[in-house]
Formats: sequence, C-alpha cells, structure tokens
Amino acid sequence: MTAVSIDLNADLGESYGAWTLGDDRSMLGLVSSANVACGFHAGDPSGLLATLRLAAAHRVSVGAQVSYPDLRGFGRRDLDLPAVDLTADVVYQIGALQALARAAGTHVGYVKPHGALYNRIVHDEQQAAAVVEALVSLDPSLALVGLPDSEVGRLAEAEGLRFVPEAFADRAYTPEGTLVPRSEPGAVLHDPVEIGERMRRLALEGVVIASDGSKIALTAETVCVHGDTPGAVQIARHVRDELLDAGLTIAPFVA
Repeated sequence: MTAVSIDLNADLGESYGAWTLGDDRSMLGLVSSANVACGFHAGDPSGLLATLRLAAAHRVSVGAQVSYPDLRGFGRRDLDLPAVDLTADVVYQIGALQALARAAGTHVGYVKPHGALYNRIVHDEQQAAAVVEALVSLDPSLALVGLPDSEVGRLAEAEGLRFVPEAFADRAYTPEGTLVPRSEPGAVLHDPVEIGERMRRLALEGVVIASDGSKIALTAETVCVHGDTPGAVQIARHVRDELLDAGLTIAPFVA
C-alpha cells in the first residue's frame, strides 16, 4: 500500500440501555469514520442518536454497521437467513440509521457489515448478493466496506458500487488473508505498540504477518479498530500515531 492517505474507522454506537460498551467520545477524537450500529446487534435509538451527534461535531464520516438480527449474540452468530429476508433486514437497518443521522445533522455515506455477516459474505455468494442488492435498491451511492478479495467485493463492483477494502488493526489474519475466528486463541490482539507497528508496516509495505508467521500482501483503504476491544482508545491512538509518522494523512474515504 503506497497511498498518501488512509481512513481509520471504529465500530461505535454499541451501548444498549443501561449497558455502556466502549468510549465513543474518545474514539471519535481519533478516527475519521464511524461504523455505527443499527440496532440489530447493538445500539438503541437514543444512544445511536447521541453517537451520531458526536460524530457530526467531530466531522467524522458515518457508516451503517448492519448485522444479522442477533442482539443476544452481538451479531457474532452465523444465521442462515433467506436472501430476501437478509436484503430487507439490511435496507431496514440502513434506513433507520439514515433517519437518525439526518436528525443528528449528518448522513450515512457507507455500509459495513458486522460480525458473522461480515465474515459470511467473504465466501457466501448468495448472502453477499443479498447485501449488495440492499444497497443497489436503496442507494447505489453508498460505499460498501469489506475484506479484500472477497465475494461481496466482487459482486459489489460488478453492480457498480464502490467497494472499500479494509484491514483490521486488532485482529489476527490467517495465511489466506481472512480473519482468525474469535473462538481461536490469539484471534484478537491487545498490545497497542505491536498493533501500531503492524499497521505502520501495512501502510509502508502493504503486508501483514499472518498467524503462522507468513507474510501476506494486503490492500486496504481503511483500517479498523474495534470499539469494544479492551484498551480500544489506546490502540486507536497508537495506530493513528504510527500511520501519521509513516507520512500518511488520516482522512475519510467518503465525505
């Protein structure tokens, strides 16, 4: 990756009722894009509105983080939904966040699937097509974020959508370039210094070290730090500092 600028995103708006998850206010001072939950895996209307208002105040771009309908499992359980239902669910979630964003003085510029749905559409053509159909039917100007070399990326580009390849700062990679399942040891990284150095290397060389020690090429226009990861603010700060020190500008990929 030899870009002069890169986006830094985080999953936000994931608190629910009396339960607070993550530090949205601090993260919004560090990232350039916010993947905001849409109520299916996390987030309630008043909390989402508050996060969107903070994003607007920080001039951070907003994306709809759509999910399987799985509040209890935080969207991390794989569901075999019929394609027609998945398309409707994605349209519903984007529409809800668009309304809240409008009320907050901002707008939704992209879509990023969450959790099990994100990983499923890397390889599942039917479910990937259902997600792509949701954007095509609702608003083809929306960008779609996902893993490089994925089925959903191929289908999105075939339909004329803008596909934005993503790298994960705090997740381990398999030698095939996919994410190590969270059920496996070492899937989530926690050392802010190590994570920052990994992303610096990605920015300068376009590579990351996989879980088996091999070097894999990775193209990314945006880098994700999970807002619910312990120490997320410190991790995001280290990643941001390393990217800036590498000579890149932190900027959103959509206005």
